[in-house]
Amino acid sequence: MEAFLTSTAIVAFAEIGDKTMLLAILLATRFRQPLPIILGILAATLLNHALAAFAGQQVAGLLDAPWFRWAVALGFVAMALWTLVPDKIDDDAGEVSHKGSVFLTTTIAFFLVEMGDKTQIATVALGAQYQSVLTVAAGTTLGMMIANVPAVYLGEELVKRVPLNVMRWIAAGLFLALGVWQIWGLAV
Repeated sequence: MEAFLTSTAIVAFAEIGDKTMLLAILLATRFRQPLPIILGILAATLLNHALAAFAGQQVAGLLDAPWFRWAVALGFVAMALWTLVPDKIDDDAGEVSHKGSVFLTTTIAFFLVEMGDKTQIATVALGAQYQSVLTVAAGTTLGMMIANVPAVYLGEELVKRVPLNVMRWIAAGLFLALGVWQIWGLAV
């Protein structure tokens, strides 16, 4: 349960103001079809985060050495700092073509934009820490949905009303706390 709740909380907060959240808002304002967009986000996130959690689990299994646990802990601290840097969608990324269904367009766009994103990297680190692909992927996917479903329905109004700076600091605090907690466990 700890792995699920930690994964959910970290990704939910880290996603606020993230480029994938901005993509969700962009898709919602462009297509105005919330259900296929939400289902596309769900499908892309399930696949992306299951692969990321699996990668983390495999890497941790191969490199179960003290230096690797230190690297994961320091990675969470680095994620705390990275979370404080606001994301934006490039002008080119804002041009979303619509040649297929809204669901397929959302799934592909979300999967590709999530590659190398801080929530995907956090999922790799969580997979390495907790060694449970299903629990971590379920938690991080729920976190993505908690952040992105309101973004789809509320779009630009959400960005105007939610203090993204405060949310970034909360997410950074969660990453930092997780990193410090791991470092404490390694040092004691």
